[in-house]
Amino acid sequence: MLQLSDTILSNAIQIADMAAASAKGYFRGSLGVEFKADESPVTQADRAIEAQVRAYLKQHFPDDGILGEEHGIEGHDAQNMWIIDPIDGTKSFLSGHPLFGFLLGHVSNGVADVGLIGMPMLGECIVGQKNRGATMNGNIIRTSAQCDLDQAVLYINEGEKIHQNHPDVFGRLMKAAQTRRFSYDCYPHALLAMGHVDAVVDYDLQPYDYLPVSVVVEAAGGMMTDWQGNALDLHSGASATVSAATPQLHAQIMTLIAGNT
Repeated sequence: MLQLSDTILSNAIQIADMAAASAKGYFRGSLGVEFKADESPVTQADRAIEAQVRAYLKQHFPDDGILGEEHGIEGHDAQNMWIIDPIDGTKSFLSGHPLFGFLLGHVSNGVADVGLIGMPMLGECIVGQKNRGATMNGNIIRTSAQCDLDQAVLYINEGEKIHQNHPDVFGRLMKAAQTRRFSYDCYPHALLAMGHVDAVVDYDLQPYDYLPVSVVVEAAGGMMTDWQGNALDLHSGASATVSAATPQLHAQIMTLIAGNT
């Protein structure tokens, strides 16, 4: 008999396959772009995919709550909660760039225990289970063993926002690591979980952005917190994060962000 976590995992993968098929149907088509109050874009694909996922969850997990980017929260008092970001990287999606993702997470009694990063156009499904490891398309993945920031591959997500709101931090990041890349959205964190990237500094996030990703990163052996070093959960209110392959590397980036170098 499947354990509960296995049931959650198998359904999460099925949902990701469904979401990927839908995203491919919309990609590089007529998207009906609108802008939210915060000026971030949303497409009919975002809303349609989230509605599709919600319908699946209500059918198969009727007692669970749901938090989604486009349609808000239902069942906020539920013991189990699903977290949905139907298209993580809407700006990439609407501009025809294939590195958008699908994020799905599961929270049990306040603890995120399953996270999934789906990359529809790459055919990749990266999954993490708390204390049970991480896989990419069924193959075990792990973070790198990099402990030295000077030798690390560092990805900086939302660099222009960091530059605008934290110019001192941005300046220090631009002098850090052996290799730096500007990036966006969830895929850099997936690359970290797969051992290709050593650290990711991210900014301007919501729970549906960071919770599924945090499970994947930590299940693969890495560490992910907010900029103050606090653990991430549904109510942490984090908007800026640090993901790193090792605790030693994470500590060095935290020191850099704090300006204590």
